[in-house]
Amino acid sequence: MTTSIPLPTEAPATVGATVRATINGREVEVGSGTTVLEAAHACGVSIPTLCHHPDLIDVGVCRVCVVEVAGQKNLQPSCVFPITEELEVSTHTPRVAAARRDIIDLLLSEHCGDCRTCARNGTCELQDLAADYGVDHYRFGQRTEPVFVRDDTGPSIVFDPDKCILCLRCVRTCAELQGVWALGVTGRGAGVRVTTFADLPLSSEFCINCGQCLNRCPTAALTAVDVTARVRAALEDPRKHVVIQTAPAPRAALGEEFGLPPGTPVTWQLNTALRELGFDKVFDTTFAADLTIIEEGVELIERLYHALVLGEPDTALPMFTSCSPGWVKFLEHGFPEYLPHLSTCKSPQQMFGTLIKTWYADRNGLDPADVVSVALMPCVAKKFEASRPELTDSGFADVDLVLTARELAKMLRQQGIDLPSEPTSDFDDPFGTATGSGVIFGATGGVMEAALRTVLELVTGEPVEDLYAHADITPVRGFDDVRLVELTIPDAVGPVPSLLADLVPDWDWLRGVTLRVAVAHGTATARRVVEDIRAGGRFAGCHFIEFMACPGGCLGGGGQPIPTSLEIRKARARAIYAEDAAYGKAGHARKSHENPAVQRLYAELLTDGPGGATSHRLLHTGYTARGTFLPTGQKG
Repeated sequence: MTTSIPLPTEAPATVGATVRATINGREVEVGSGTTVLEAAHACGVSIPTLCHHPDLIDVGVCRVCVVEVAGQKNLQPSCVFPITEELEVSTHTPRVAAARRDIIDLLLSEHCGDCRTCARNGTCELQDLAADYGVDHYRFGQRTEPVFVRDDTGPSIVFDPDKCILCLRCVRTCAELQGVWALGVTGRGAGVRVTTFADLPLSSEFCINCGQCLNRCPTAALTAVDVTARVRAALEDPRKHVVIQTAPAPRAALGEEFGLPPGTPVTWQLNTALRELGFDKVFDTTFAADLTIIEEGVELIERLYHALVLGEPDTALPMFTSCSPGWVKFLEHGFPEYLPHLSTCKSPQQMFGTLIKTWYADRNGLDPADVVSVALMPCVAKKFEASRPELTDSGFADVDLVLTARELAKMLRQQGIDLPSEPTSDFDDPFGTATGSGVIFGATGGVMEAALRTVLELVTGEPVEDLYAHADITPVRGFDDVRLVELTIPDAVGPVPSLLADLVPDWDWLRGVTLRVAVAHGTATARRVVEDIRAGGRFAGCHFIEFMACPGGCLGGGGQPIPTSLEIRKARARAIYAEDAAYGKAGHARKSHENPAVQRLYAELLTDGPGGATSHRLLHTGYTARGTFLPTGQKG
């Protein structure tokens, strides 16, 4: 059974009469209450905007979208002007054009910085509007000296208030989409500015480093910490062995930076391009995603056994996924009492980093101090995660540097590499073998689907394809804010695989058991789910919940190409699921436990099996499966 859970704040669908409107002489019939901006788009009329974003509720603060409405004395902001009766709209009269030009000029007069050296040069929405409206000089003057202090103290995000145009997209994103409320507005009149609520650096606030504000900022007021110079320096140092792992989500989106339509995968061209940049080895993060699934699946089984068979009341259920560092930080700040519910598994990025500095370095006779581990990620929170001092189980930082999709695109362009025209090539061994399950980590519901493919097959002893066609567990897929799914284990169960023989004696205790799982994306949704658990609601009865900090999961991460929208995220998801399906059509494994490279890792390094002492030392954090926290320096 699958249930789509509407949010408490979700508006009911519009029901009622339609209304006719005439926009620039074009007639359109829309539902009552539709805004002029929406109606204009419906009939193919373009209206410029700045504060508007398709993911956010419109507030009409920038006034760039003003139009003339017959019978109205003043120009009206089209993004918030509802059509409730028949009306006539003109969107590009001389009066409208003059008003928009005035607004653009006024914004530029307060906008400090040199466009030529700006991180958003060429992708800045204010710059584009200035070009569209023929701005060739600063009519109202130009501010050349900064007024505010640039905040670049954190590991992930840079905030430059002098480039802020007060569109409030970042404030609304942080509140509406993420439920974090790290950003707000202070001052009055000319003194209005965006800041943190305590007027402290973002690194000192309840900021989860998700970077969703970056994806919706129209200028360079919010950008990611840029590590491209440090990566290039490592590549140019002959003493360093530089490797990179690439996650599936940026591979499904990087083509957008080179003019390709959203959802055009560039996985195999990217491998070639990275070698041309100078990386010694190119690895696939989905290898570590497969490893995560095995460790996480075993942990879930262990928790269920302690709860259902041993009857231990302190077992922390439901178990929460721990792959998303923004979500982990959100839980640490907002609901610390639920930290024992987090899976003890590190994220795939950090598992991979540990293995590179230990097993890989040892097998290749490399000094870990000379190995530079780089990760290509869709998420700026991954920069924060890599900087966490506790993630050093190899004796070094597990991951040295994290590149976002946008940063890597910049490096490729600087090198004169046109990604779409690159020849294809494979990943390097020993981390070049992955499965479709690892690939779908990039979409919301992907971690859950990958875990269920493995757990169901291990427990029943039968191919998961016998339960779900093509192993596609579609009930956990989709872009609903949260999905609640019930799956009943068949009465016929299989033998316990030898790899798990020390974990449980048999599977009889799972016969006919109904597993309740849920999938949530966006931390505003996560907040409501955890609050529901706290209140003893329907999610309190779940066994396993996947949480992702970003809308759409990793494919909507804060380091992905700009712009973003629901349709763009859906296109990226289609690319990810298509790559998963291609594994099956080519006869490659689609389930994590079938990955031969992972199996070899257990045979050579993790010899005490999933969840064993070696795994916990290298691949897990300090929370035990039964929800007790070990003292610093000890492992479960």
